[in-house]
Amino acid sequence: MDEALLRSLTPSVLTVLVRRGADFAAAEDAVQEALVEAVRVWPDDPPRDPRGWLITVAWRRFLDATRADTARRRREDLADREPVAGPAPSTDDTLQLYFLCAHPSLTPSSAVALTLRAVGGLTTRQIARAYLVPEATMAQRISRAKRTVSGVRFDRPGDVATVLRVLYLVFNEGYSGDVDLAAEAIRLTRRLAAAVDHPEVAGLLALMLLHHARRASRIAPDGSLVPLAEQDRGRWDTASIAEGIDILQAALARDRLGEFQAQAAIAALHADAPTAAETDWVQIVEWYDELVRLTDSPVVRLNRAVAVGEADGPRAGLAALAELDDTLPRHAAAAAYLHERAGDPRTAARLYAEAAHQASSLAERDHLTRQAARLNARWRRGAGP
Repeated sequence: MDEALLRSLTPSVLTVLVRRGADFAAAEDAVQEALVEAVRVWPDDPPRDPRGWLITVAWRRFLDATRADTARRRREDLADREPVAGPAPSTDDTLQLYFLCAHPSLTPSSAVALTLRAVGGLTTRQIARAYLVPEATMAQRISRAKRTVSGVRFDRPGDVATVLRVLYLVFNEGYSGDVDLAAEAIRLTRRLAAAVDHPEVAGLLALMLLHHARRASRIAPDGSLVPLAEQDRGRWDTASIAEGIDILQAALARDRLGEFQAQAAIAALHADAPTAAETDWVQIVEWYDELVRLTDSPVVRLNRAVAVGEADGPRAGLAALAELDDTLPRHAAAAAYLHERAGDPRTAARLYAEAAHQASSLAERDHLTRQAARLNARWRRGAGP
């Protein structure tokens, strides 16, 4: 390194920057940074035009500093224009993020991904692994979602119902990869409950806790599904059940019933029964009646038909099921269950096989296939129901 050359070039480089419009102090700082860079780079890669190299690097450093200073002043100007201190707004930044991520212009999958990224703080790689898609695919999905909601203003209240739908979608994804989405949904819903006072937020949190409490008993050691009636209730998480019931009771006491509270009430009745045989099916049907009134959902009506079959007998359940479109998801599975209880294993086996072909997951398909095989074997042996 020729230090004498650097010293000789410094004044001319500084002059060029000042001539271009830089103030002296800023130009000097920039030249000093260029000299430091020259000491680092030149021994291994000496430039053909040392003066031109120094001018180029020093000018870039000056521009970088100017841009940074301009951005800082802009931030200071924005801070100066902030309103004076006063009552805190009804929403905070976290809640605004929820509303942003649940923007109606987003698809459900994009809304979920953006919620996990912006509110949950998960990395793109973690979200991609949870959804079993390439990281690049998830990055594109999140980038598109960000572009879609860019410029959205929060000058009016957001739609809590939409936010809850997104969180419910996250919860229903369950577990895959290295991210437990059910647990993550519970964590996010807790944060939302702390940010907004709304009985349906509490209802969703209670519902999640009550469902999640049964998680350890849902899967057998061989990976097969275990129906609710056959689950080992000793493995249920009693602390989560107690918390869920407490949260639900506080929400119901406000007398602003919503669908998540009604669903949580049904889950609480299942959790509160010491055995499957002691389940209060009559009260569960009553809660399903409330859900039908609130949502008029065909899926809710299908679940209600199964509950009616438990409360009033399988024939009553089949009669309620007959009023519904047989193309509904899980209609065949519900019919199979009720026909088996009604003493018609041959029809039940056929419907279980049909339901298996329509199953949305491998575990569900395997469970329904085993049910069909069990009843077919029984029917062939002539053992009867």
